[in-house]
Amino acid sequence: MSAFTAGVAILGGLVLAAIVAWNAWTTRRNAPRQPQLAVATGPANVDVPLDERTEPVFDVDDADLAPLPLPERRPGLDALIDALAQVAVDTPVSGEAAMAALPPTRRAGSKPFAIEGRNEATGEWETPRAGQRYAAFQCGVQLANRSGALNDIEFSEFVVKAQAFADAINGAAEFPEMRDEVARARELDQFAGSHDAQLGFTLRARNAAWSPGYVHQNAARVGFVPGAMPGRLVLPAQQQGRSPVLGLAFSTQAALAEDPSHSAIREVTLSLDVPQVPRSEQPFVRMRDAAIALAASMDGLITDDDGRVIPVEALDRIGADLEHLYDTLDARDLSAGSDQARRLFS
Repeated sequence: MSAFTAGVAILGGLVLAAIVAWNAWTTRRNAPRQPQLAVATGPANVDVPLDERTEPVFDVDDADLAPLPLPERRPGLDALIDALAQVAVDTPVSGEAAMAALPPTRRAGSKPFAIEGRNEATGEWETPRAGQRYAAFQCGVQLANRSGALNDIEFSEFVVKAQAFADAINGAAEFPEMRDEVARARELDQFAGSHDAQLGFTLRARNAAWSPGYVHQNAARVGFVPGAMPGRLVLPAQQQGRSPVLGLAFSTQAALAEDPSHSAIREVTLSLDVPQVPRSEQPFVRMRDAAIALAASMDGLITDDDGRVIPVEALDRIGADLEHLYDTLDARDLSAGSDQARRLFS
């Protein structure tokens, strides 16, 4: 073989090696970012990816399980957001009899419907329960929610349900005027529609995509925990038993992939349902801080739904606007996070 031929062969080999290296680098660069390795204790002291180390199992000890949050108390009827019908009875009614007379559904059209009894022993209004006696009842239908205002048909359905209950317990029902309640419902719905705020920020990857494990790991560092659905995480409230303050979501398909480590996520969404969260939780401050921290740790950009980058100064202005919204809700006795606000804005 001549020196020239040997040189060409060597050069060709170098070019081929360079192409292979370039392809390998490009593939690695574009691969979804993976969570950092965590050292698992064991005989071999093997490094195990966080995804695998935290894979849920069903044979754990009860002592290893975190305590479940306490269920929230169901909010009672309220004349501020409900149309109420009073049901008088001649003699106290047992809880068992009241429960047997309850309608099979708890809605009138798209509006929640409920019946409460005034406990003979405590004087408190509550959902009828066994072993108690009730001296009076009230039936209520919600005036408005995110489905709109109570209409004539829904009010009529409310009357039918309430009258059937009253007849079943030998009570006498007294109803408000439909025209007045429907007008009140429209006014309340107009107010709610003008003061409903559901904020969302999108965090987009600058360069390499993220794996689900990478998202979980970084979100956990700022306080998020897995939610009830795949691809959903939540930031718990400081007060136990309260609804989560924030939500973080990414592709459900990526979360359910056979090998999630190969799923490429290029954006996640942070969300805040303002009327549902008390101001005392500082929800927007926590949302802003979480967005900034995640953008820094995950090499991402904070954008709106259209992909426009949101500067930090703009986040502060949004926070100032929200303070005015909180004040307006407070003045209407519909403070964010209150039982009434959570029902109205649902």
